[in-house]
Amino acid sequence: MFVESKIKTKLLRRMGEAIEDFGMIEEGDRVMVCLSGGKDSYTLLDLLIDVRDRAPVQFDILAVNLDQKQPNFPAHVLPEYLHSRRVPFRIVESDTYSAVKRLVPEGKTYCSVCARLRRGILYQTAVEEKCTKIALGHHADDIINTFLLNIFFVGQLKAMPPVLRSDDGRNTIIRPLAYCRERDITEFAAQKEFPIIPCDLCGSQTNLKRARVKRLITDLEKEIPHIRASMLTAMGNVSPSHLLDPNHFDFKNLRARVGSVEDELDAALGHADPDGELTPALVSIG
Repeated sequence: MFVESKIKTKLLRRMGEAIEDFGMIEEGDRVMVCLSGGKDSYTLLDLLIDVRDRAPVQFDILAVNLDQKQPNFPAHVLPEYLHSRRVPFRIVESDTYSAVKRLVPEGKTYCSVCARLRRGILYQTAVEEKCTKIALGHHADDIINTFLLNIFFVGQLKAMPPVLRSDDGRNTIIRPLAYCRERDITEFAAQKEFPIIPCDLCGSQTNLKRARVKRLITDLEKEIPHIRASMLTAMGNVSPSHLLDPNHFDFKNLRARVGSVEDELDAALGHADPDGELTPALVSIG
């Protein structure tokens, strides 16, 4: 008798919560799962297959890989794996590798240009395949890291949304792993022995800002164990009146507020326990 692993049960629960919270998948959806060959996208596909077989709504899955023509890319690996899982798939071939190498100056990071090129191709593929949703393998740690990157280096208070409509309205992006921790995905991928294919573009660059931010959070976690959960909760618990953006709160036309000073402090700081420690309700990603 097959017994589902504890780590898969945990990941499925987190994924189910995210799908439910943000209405990611609906009856009749055709979900294009972007499969890169990394641990995150393998996990995304594996869990979505399980969700499809259990969900109260019916939806289809199409796995799509963009073969970017990286040198020594093992083109046989993904088709063999997908055939073994009996998953419908499409391999899209486009030499974005050469384009990125040509467009990005020596010493600059590849990720931004590479992502834009990939996004355009995958968006068009989704339209051609009549897919209603595009599922990406970004997880909770990716969202947290992006949140800090935007604060530190861009000057914007934003991260990766769990659901995003493209500017032209033709595509909807979903991130079903939004509540899943990377450490759990790593453990699950090792358990499943996915045939991982490393990236020779971003994987070849070590001094990336994203890697620096990731190390920063890991260091802070040693003294603040729930820092990741707290940050994820903060992104879903926004108080525009306590930020500095007049486009999201009308500071110039304040009206008399109802409530005591204690209510105002409570809104700004969260609920304090008897010892004076802040105790926000954390999104469970531990």
